[in-house]
Formats: sequence, C-alpha cells, structure tokens
Amino acid sequence: MALTKNERRLRIKNRVRKAVSGTETRPRLAVFRSNKEIYAQVIDDESGKTISAASSRDKDISSAKGTKSEIAALVGKAVAEKTLKAGVDTISFDRGGYLYHGRVKSLADGAREAGLKF
Repeated sequence: MALTKNERRLRIKNRVRKAVSGTETRPRLAVFRSNKEIYAQVIDDESGKTISAASSRDKDISSAKGTKSEIAALVGKAVAEKTLKAGVDTISFDRGGYLYHGRVKSLADGAREAGLKF
C-alpha cells in the first residue's frame, strides 16, 4: 500500500533524527514548513531547550514582500542572528524530512550568509 506524502516525510524525518541530535556545543537547526509559512528553531536536545527560533509569521518578516523562498531566506538570517547572539556559531541542520531544495535550501543559505556554520 502506498504511503501518503506526509507519512513518507515522517519516515524520512525519523530516520534522520536517529543520526542528528543537538548538543550544547552543536545544536540542531530544525525546519518545519507548511504550505504558507516556514519555521526554524535551534534546539539543544540534551537539555531539551530551544536556543532561538524564527518564523515567517514574525512581525518584521511577515511584513516583507517576496516569494516564499525569499521569505525563507529572511527566516534563516533571523534565526542565525538570534543564535549568534546566544553564543552558538556551529549547528547541525535537520531538514525535517523535506528535500534539501526550494524553501528549505534558501533558509539554510540565509543562515549561512548570516554567519552560522553547518
């Protein structure tokens, strides 16, 4: 029986999460994208704390005009700036089961431009 798109994504996500986990020195940048919005948060899995987060629903980003990929790049820059302020510069990227393409890729590129190291 064929899997739905979401079931397939969740399987990939679980497979990736076996290998990728955030530590205090190298937290995990987790991405979630819906049809309209995109969310990113930097997580220390050992202590269960979110270090920083940003989304396309934030006031400064939601007022920006552009394509969804351009807005995703702004979210990447915003989460990177917040993370750098918290004293973290190296992360591991968790694409959340999505293909590294389109909005997910532009979010990662935006975070790299702002100074995060993957």
